[in-house]
Amino acid sequence: MLVYVLPGTLETREADLDTLWEAGATGLEERAGMLRAYFDTPADLTLDGEWTDEPDQDWQADWKKGLTPVTAGRFTITPSWLADEVPPSQIPLLIDPGMAFGTGHHATTRLAVEALGQLDLAGRRVLDVGSGSGVLALAAALGGAERVLGLDIDPVTLPAAIENAQLNGLKAFPGTPARFETLGGSLSFAVGSLDPDDLDDTGEPEYDVLVANLFAELHDLLAGAYRAVLRPDSPLILTGILQDRLPLVRAALARESFTQVSETLDGEWVLITARSS
Repeated sequence: MLVYVLPGTLETREADLDTLWEAGATGLEERAGMLRAYFDTPADLTLDGEWTDEPDQDWQADWKKGLTPVTAGRFTITPSWLADEVPPSQIPLLIDPGMAFGTGHHATTRLAVEALGQLDLAGRRVLDVGSGSGVLALAAALGGAERVLGLDIDPVTLPAAIENAQLNGLKAFPGTPARFETLGGSLSFAVGSLDPDDLDDTGEPEYDVLVANLFAELHDLLAGAYRAVLRPDSPLILTGILQDRLPLVRAALARESFTQVSETLDGEWVLITARSS
């Protein structure tokens, strides 16, 4: 068994996870402060890791033992094989690890799901920017939003998002495998950006809630686009922000006249909520 071992954890090496999956990793595991990526064949990687050849073992079974349900406000995020452990009072959000990693164990995901759960989403249109595995879009849809769009520029994420929607019992519209029926209305996933053509709008603000789990530098770059697609006095939820990059995002929100800015800290990570003007 080939294992690529790097210093750090799933949280501290989040920026490298897509690189490992795209290089052919069949699984990831944290062990003793190290991140272990399993491969069937050698891959050309330029990260600061080392290759080891270890005896075969059922690493998937060992990895699954380490994943437990995560409470995020009124949601419980859990892999599908632990669905029976979700309390009846909680909304189950089933997410299996895959190419677009997002099980809810990362603080940024949990913080954003909690923030969505605090909103009354009935009749709201929600945009999830950088949707990845679809966990935040799914939280909005299961939380009662009327229309949800999960948008990501990376086409690799789309099959994982579709699979997770199916995992949560959502039924696709005929002929449109990336659009699903929900109790509140519909959930769609698409490859694209905040360009009007990708959003299929007329250039007018049309979303009631925007959530984005991205790096601080991207929030800075996209702050104007966030404002452009949000209706006035609508919630903005931003996460994926390291504490030392917080001033950059604060300045971007001030530049675009967002109001009611507040912050929630969890270790080295920050979630910011604000209102469009």
